[in-house]
Amino acid sequence: MLTSAKKKIYIQYYKAFGTEFILGSFEESLCLLDYRYRKNREGIDRRLQKGLHSVYVYQNSSVIKKTRMQLDEYFAQKRNYFDIKLLMVGTTFQKKVWKALLKVSYAQTSSYLNLAKIIKNEKVVRALANANGANAISIIIPCHRIIGADGSLGGYAGGLQMKEKLLNLEKS
Repeated sequence: MLTSAKKKIYIQYYKAFGTEFILGSFEESLCLLDYRYRKNREGIDRRLQKGLHSVYVYQNSSVIKKTRMQLDEYFAQKRNYFDIKLLMVGTTFQKKVWKALLKVSYAQTSSYLNLAKIIKNEKVVRALANANGANAISIIIPCHRIIGADGSLGGYAGGLQMKEKLLNLEKS
């Protein structure tokens, strides 16, 4: 019986800023930077592996090394942008939302309504929140910068305490 060889998503764990992340690279792009112990970990992992027809392999890569270095600089307040090639795995709508998130500048916040305006569809605020929560490339795709229109923090895959820490890091 012939079996097709699966491609590989290289993963590594990374501890920083009081938490543990999982980093993943596929070919020459970062496809995963997420909280290792988040609520929807299995769903995110399934989506990536299915979407890329791949399996996780615990191994370092040049993309992961570069990501780790840039995150170290970010957490040390020596970097306010990332120059890592990203591979977004999701629906067309999710990718549109994640690309819009990239437009929210360092140390700035935005609301779901403003994000809806960026993608030119103000009727999809709830769907935006779901797409934001499905983001597998946290921090670099800055879903932590989206807050409620009333200034409340709302939800966050890494927890509200982590969201507040990240926003405070960027503001100082």
